[in-house]
Amino acid sequence: MVENLDFQKLLFLHCKEIESLGEAGQAADLYEFVPYRYGAFSFTCYSDRRRLVDRGLLANDDQHWVLTETGETIAHEACDVEMRRFAIRHRGLRGDALIAETYRRYPYFAIRSEIAERVLQNDQGALRKIAAACPPRRSARILTIGYERRTLESYLSKLIQSSVTILCDVRRNAISRKYGFSKTTLANACDGVGIRYEHFPELGIESQRRQGLKTQADVDGLFRCYRRDTLPMQGHALNRIHSWLRSGQSVALTCYEREASQCHRHCVADALGRRSDPTNVSQQPVGTLDSEETYIVRHL
Repeated sequence: MVENLDFQKLLFLHCKEIESLGEAGQAADLYEFVPYRYGAFSFTCYSDRRRLVDRGLLANDDQHWVLTETGETIAHEACDVEMRRFAIRHRGLRGDALIAETYRRYPYFAIRSEIAERVLQNDQGALRKIAAACPPRRSARILTIGYERRTLESYLSKLIQSSVTILCDVRRNAISRKYGFSKTTLANACDGVGIRYEHFPELGIESQRRQGLKTQADVDGLFRCYRRDTLPMQGHALNRIHSWLRSGQSVALTCYEREASQCHRHCVADALGRRSDPTNVSQQPVGTLDSEETYIVRHL
């Protein structure tokens, strides 16, 4: 039986040790983590936990990871030499001491921690390393990101490392069969890593309008219609995002497609860059909101 927080930190250390061995096959199957309220955290791990409970391999205990008899049998058979060695090395490391160990070894994953000073017991050297690991504050800019072929953890890590402060979801319907990217789950995950989530369904494209698109010409035609018919009617939404940029926020626009050119979010980014002078859009660079303020546009 292992408490939830201890399990997360042990799993994190184990994945990092396997990763350091440099075996590509094993590394591809490892859990990914993000800097969270108590350090390294894997959302996917908890999603898998629910499946293990449903299959009768873990007990339904909200506070601990407890194997059932069936789970113990399978775990014993699956446990390899390296995992046994890891268990022996860390069998006495639990609680604050375990958390502090992860913070000292991997300071980046403690940058969002709410308990760093307490568990590190005023270890100024470790606290300075955590502060140095924080991504630099950047001037206001527009970014775009798609979650296609990304895990929730890799997606959030990209936002954190790019110093995003507000994530604007421009899907018409913020639901997804891919774990982590439906509205409530994504909003909660963003909140946990210090990013504000906002949904703008009015900036989305109805799913039926994407039906039957077969060529790039079809896609480009859809985006031309979107620019002509939809965006001019969305001044309120664009003004809200504009106001955040002017206040110094770094804003990311998100939807599904990995490539921005295949997603309407690049049209939204262009519209934000041209709002100050719609009669002269051909002369204005993308990202310019008025004659004195220029914002970088980057597709993650």
